[in-house]
Formats: sequence, C-alpha cells, structure tokens
Amino acid sequence: MAATALLRRARWALVDHPAVASFRWEPGRTPASSPSFAAAVVCAYLATVLLLHRRVLPLPALSPRVLRAVSALHNAVLLALSAAMATGCVLSVAATAPSRWWAFCFPPGGATAASGPVFFWAHVFYLSKVYELGDTLLILLGRRPLTLLHVYHHAVVIAMCYLWLATRQSLMPIALATNATVHVVMYGYYLCCSLGLRWPPRWKRAVTELQIVQFLFSFAASVVMLWRHFAAGGCEGMAGWVFNAVFNASLLALFLDFHGASYAAAKGKKSRSEVVKQE
Repeated sequence: MAATALLRRARWALVDHPAVASFRWEPGRTPASSPSFAAAVVCAYLATVLLLHRRVLPLPALSPRVLRAVSALHNAVLLALSAAMATGCVLSVAATAPSRWWAFCFPPGGATAASGPVFFWAHVFYLSKVYELGDTLLILLGRRPLTLLHVYHHAVVIAMCYLWLATRQSLMPIALATNATVHVVMYGYYLCCSLGLRWPPRWKRAVTELQIVQFLFSFAASVVMLWRHFAAGGCEGMAGWVFNAVFNASLLALFLDFHGASYAAAKGKKSRSEVVKQE
C-alpha cells in the first residue's frame, strides 16, 4: 500500500504535474531551444577550457577542504537530478506511450509532437548537460589533467541533446533513461569519493565498464529501431539518430581505449609490485 501511494505521488510530480504534462518544445520560445544557444555554449566551453588549461585565465586557489565541499554538492545535485530524470522518463513512457514500440520508434511526419512529459524530461536532460560542464571546472580547480575523452564528450553531448528535441529523435526515451541511470551510479561513486569514502580500484573500473555497456546497449536498441523504420513505415528523427549513432561509436572507441590504457597500466603496476615482493 505504501509503495502504491509513493508511486502515485511520483507519477503526479514527474508526469501529471501541469508544468510537465503541458510542456511543448517551441524553437525560439522554449528556453535554450535555438541552435545558436547550443552552438554558443559549446564554443564558450571549448574556449574557456583552452584558456584555463593554458593558464591564460587565472584559476582561483581553493583549499582542499573547500574543493571537496563544492565537489560533493555538485555531485549530489547531479545524482538527484539523474535519478529524477531516469524515473520521470520511465514513468512518462509508461503513462503516455501510444504503443509498445513508441519508445523505440516515433511515428514519422506530423504524428509526433515535441510535447508532453517525455519531451519535458528530454529538455531537462539537455539543460543538465550544460550544468555538467561544471565537472570540467572542478577538474581544473583540482589541478588534475584533462583528457580528450572528457572534453569531447561534454562538448558534443550538448549538440546531441539539442538534436534529440529539434528532430524529435526516435529512441530518445530509451537513451535518456539509460544514460541517466548510468549517471546515478557514476555520480554516486563521485559523491562518495568527494566525501572521502574510498572504494577499491575495481569499482572505478566498473563505472567505466558500465558506461561501455551503455553504448553497446544503445546499438542493440538501434537495431530494433531500424527494423521498425524499414518494416513499419519509418521512424521520426532519423537525421538526429545518425548523428547520435556516430557520436556513440566515437565515444565507445574512446572509452575502450581509456579502459584498456588504464587497466593495462594498473595491471602492469600490480605485476611489478608482485615481482618486487617476491624478490
């Protein structure tokens, strides 16, 4: 009974609330809905990263205690937001999808309007990626090295999320729910680290492996979408899906390279340590 009441309240807050149910993506009117906004954010991000990384712009010196507190707050916000987006998207699909295939393939033409709870959460997801750029600032403030994978991912994902909405991209609900769920785990791990709760190295590797599984799952879901596209009269937003697929393929390659290099280095270090102990 308590679970049913909790689910009912969650559905009202995340699906049936007037602000959620009445959402409509209108280019030029909805906040951040113009392509110039997305382009400006990406360009400003890349320029700022370059200037801060090259020390052209000065970085404030924060004490380790303050930096940990800021990191903990940032990760807690993204953990809660990711949980809300994942839950909201799943409940929205369950409540509003006109068919069991809708989450994979939006009907083409004018049959799919960029409105309602699912598109509300897609908009929140898009805006959350702008807030996630703070990850980079925290890395720079901590004087830790930036990787190509990190900067590339944070920059291009904003364009991807914009295209989700602008093209009414099929498969978007599944991609959103999957990514937000992975981010619950990821930011939960980061929050523990920022609070000083140290986990064994295998957990950090597990987070990376979970992200890799996410990309593999996206390709499996794309097979279902393409089958519906060619066998059932087409799916909406194919141009956006092509961009998304290429982006995911590039991220998969970068994550695999990062995983291989990091794990090989850790394994090599462990092997050298064992040799020293034996000697």
